[in-house]
Amino acid sequence: MWGRRRRGVGPSGSGAEELRARRREREAALRKARRQEQLVSKRLLREDTAAEEGGQDGAEIVPDPLSDDEVLELLRGVQRASEDRKRSLSRLRWALQNKETQQKFVRLDGSIRTLIGLFTSSLADMQMEAARCLHELSHSSDPAVAEACLPVTSYLLTYLSGHSVEFTELCLYTLGNLVVESEAVRKQLLPQGIIPVLASCIQSPHEAVLEGLGYVLSQLLQAKEAPTEIIPLVLDSVLPQHMLRLVCSGLKAGIGAAVEFAWCLHYIVCSHTANAALLSLGALPALTSFLLDLASEIPQDAPEGLELLVCPVLRCLSNLLAEETGYEVQIQDERLLVALFLILQCFLRQHLFIVQECLWLLNNLTDEPFFCSTLLSLDLLPALLQLLPCSQMASVLVLTVLCNIAEKGPAYCQQLHQQPALPLLLPTLMLPNPEVVGQCLELLHLLFLHWPEAAADFVRQGGHRALEQHQSTPELQERARALLDMVGQPLGASAFSPCHATLSAFS
Repeated sequence: MWGRRRRGVGPSGSGAEELRARRREREAALRKARRQEQLVSKRLLREDTAAEEGGQDGAEIVPDPLSDDEVLELLRGVQRASEDRKRSLSRLRWALQNKETQQKFVRLDGSIRTLIGLFTSSLADMQMEAARCLHELSHSSDPAVAEACLPVTSYLLTYLSGHSVEFTELCLYTLGNLVVESEAVRKQLLPQGIIPVLASCIQSPHEAVLEGLGYVLSQLLQAKEAPTEIIPLVLDSVLPQHMLRLVCSGLKAGIGAAVEFAWCLHYIVCSHTANAALLSLGALPALTSFLLDLASEIPQDAPEGLELLVCPVLRCLSNLLAEETGYEVQIQDERLLVALFLILQCFLRQHLFIVQECLWLLNNLTDEPFFCSTLLSLDLLPALLQLLPCSQMASVLVLTVLCNIAEKGPAYCQQLHQQPALPLLLPTLMLPNPEVVGQCLELLHLLFLHWPEAAADFVRQGGHRALEQHQSTPELQERARALLDMVGQPLGASAFSPCHATLSAFS
């Protein structure tokens, strides 16, 4: 929901509409707070050389730092045109796993130039070994090391059109690592044409190449300058439609690439700059179809890693529905609700965060009366109520969805009253969590406002005693007292004349 569309005043008059608008403002703040920090990470493609370098059982061993003289000797060994050059390169690659050695190496005059010379040579084995050295440098946490690699970026782009899948993959991950660390690298890559090159690569038939490409693109899209400098270039290319295609074919093709591109789409949506463009490409029906396919094929125990694909897809759908884009966005497919609940059940035990993402999407869907009616008619309310004790966030979201339904008016509140909602709300009112209890009070207010019989039933079940205990809780006392006033009115009065004190308490 989140105030995506406004409707006219309903039967309850301007008071109820005012409450609805104010509650939506609070929910918008809640949604904004929910958006997680976008994480950047570096990735390392490294052969298993532990045994060769003295490691045992594949354990990773970081080499000790080399002295300045030892680093200089390694560089000279790499520069000499001898039979030992490849061996020197291998030793250098091993040594560059150490941060101090990396820093010493890039400070040496001609070090990066030497690696670039070998990287661009016609000898395939030398070229690959030099690429691995550059990849080790790209993985450094020192920005100075990344910026020392600036001269190699144009060559990395050139070799993305190479014939070796392994070499292309290595170039992609090296680029992605450099993009993470340095704005200077990003500013150099854009005029060098990284977006058109990636657009060409995205049609590769190789899963490893596509996954590496997705990694580079995801790092670019998380940059602070992405909304103004990177996303417009991406939208002017063929990348968005291919990203959608690869995400939606992830269940049948490679899941690794689908995961990367799903997060790319998520970062684009979160930028608030391109949602109209994504909607025009059919993102909503495409991602909806993906969830329907997933729900129809998902096994009892979801395969490892599937949650990493499902999460950004759910976020994309939820956030697209929440945006004011100027497009009339409508999804009216009852199968989507069924799919959401199947996905919920699948991930409930192992990945609770997927449950929360499903509930966020359900929250935005139930802005529409169609999905409120469908949820009730398909008898999905009991399954929704079962999620109340899952976690604090799940409780708040379940109650928010119920508020979405209740705000639609008397007919919906009557159905909620007929379902076993009130008995489950009473234990929720007893929880020590003010946020959960506060949302529960919001729901009770809507129920009592639209369907006074619910207030009478609430009192008969002893609910007023639960309200009384919150009269001394600072953030809850005003709303608790307002509800006590409502349940104390004659039957039917609260439906037609919500008093000013009640409106104020719930604003």
